[in-house]
Amino acid sequence: MTTSTRTRALLAAATAALTVGLGVALLPGVASGERTTTGPGPCTPAERAALEAAGDNFLGRCLLPGQDWAELEGLRAAAAPGDVDRSRNITRVARKPRTGAFAADDAYGTDLAFQGRYAYGGNYNGFTVYDIRKPGKPKRAAQVVCPGGQNDISVHRNLLVLSVDSSRSDASCRSTPQEATKKSSWEGLRVFDISNPRRPRYVAAVETDCGSHTHTLAPSRNGRKVFVYVSSYGPSQDTPDCRPPHDRISVVKVPVRRPARARVVSRPVLFPDGGNPGSGVPMLGISETSGCHDLTAYPAKDLAAGACMGDGILLDIAKRAKPRVIERVTDDVNFAFWHSATFNNRGTKVVFTDELGGGSLPTCNPLVGSTRGADGIYDIVGRDLEFRSYYKIPRTQGSTENCVAHNGSLIPVKGRDIMVQAWYQGGFSVFDFTDSANPQEIAHWDRGAISETELVLGGAWSTYWYNGRIYSNDITRGLEVFRMKDKRIASAMKVRMGRFNAQSQPSYNG
Repeated sequence: MTTSTRTRALLAAATAALTVGLGVALLPGVASGERTTTGPGPCTPAERAALEAAGDNFLGRCLLPGQDWAELEGLRAAAAPGDVDRSRNITRVARKPRTGAFAADDAYGTDLAFQGRYAYGGNYNGFTVYDIRKPGKPKRAAQVVCPGGQNDISVHRNLLVLSVDSSRSDASCRSTPQEATKKSSWEGLRVFDISNPRRPRYVAAVETDCGSHTHTLAPSRNGRKVFVYVSSYGPSQDTPDCRPPHDRISVVKVPVRRPARARVVSRPVLFPDGGNPGSGVPMLGISETSGCHDLTAYPAKDLAAGACMGDGILLDIAKRAKPRVIERVTDDVNFAFWHSATFNNRGTKVVFTDELGGGSLPTCNPLVGSTRGADGIYDIVGRDLEFRSYYKIPRTQGSTENCVAHNGSLIPVKGRDIMVQAWYQGGFSVFDFTDSANPQEIAHWDRGAISETELVLGGAWSTYWYNGRIYSNDITRGLEVFRMKDKRIASAMKVRMGRFNAQSQPSYNG
């Protein structure tokens, strides 16, 4: 069989193993039970409901019927449960576990943003403000309970923005889950005033089409307004606020001094021809484009890169409220779900990620291979995207470790292109892609599986560099801080940024 056909068969086996071959509980707190035989996959109705409520793409676990699990079951992971496999140049210096409402089984840690001495960590139940003045001894400065997965997070001056992509009864922090089929349901953006980071104050809410899975800040040149590009997907005829075709994003304008006046100012169509039609099972085959998962802006260069399910795009954002697609690429051989994007500092390259299996499957192993669930590295030539290579962590992860390319950022090394990136239970990897065609790993941290017998959702969601340290928000373990000691990144230790949002890239040396 062909490589792509074989990969799909192996992923089908992986999906089956989650619920059949190994008797795995799909999510903490989800009761096991007899599997349905008439539905689209091997999950019980309760398991499907729990995964769907969790958001992101975790429902991918339920999409395929059972097949043989033997090939994946025999894999030997690089790190055994309870152990850590790490490069000698990486040391963990601190950990701050989840606590209170954020310690619940379904209160997953998500994205990170930074400003001054504070780190802001998203969580499905709200967000935490950490004082990181001493990176080796982070302190909780505040914890805001405001449920609404996945609470993707960004900061700009005195404002903090949260994405809500789970249907709620209203926009308040006291809201409860409510079916998206009801017109009164709410999803979108929440805006907080963080002029006092220890006492965030909720100041605005903006409802957007199909909610807000992620968002990206693109401040105006004078800094008085911040434009928020809202990415969302998954339309349905049954949902009054999210019906197909959903070939667009929403642009929200937030006046910095009067954030309560935030509103949607445009809904630019990015795919007038409908985008990639897709084929096979979503997140495992080729995803149909019906919106975008994530956009990364490079405001200083008036560029943005979009990871849009079945397509990768490059946008001109010189007119912030009117982003315009200038290049589009597809990869119908190796990319299942275009998930996120990162520019190099010069703005001459883009690293796109493929979230094969939606982040819930064990895809980091020789059976799946090195080009699926990986990064795709593209050079920007003129304004064209030209493919150069794939990068994927070289270590085998076990059959109970969800692992795939996820959120990362540049390490600000002058003259080199070096990135740190989260891989869920694959930990994180630091790799040099200065030579676009030959990326090389230079550091890693990989903790053993959470469980030897069950595929439990966990691992590093977002791993970013900020002012001399690597910060990782783990789905179940909370905030972790690492030090990297390596002459190849020595110049980065001198770079200090007053603010950092991974999806709104700064220029660190001109």
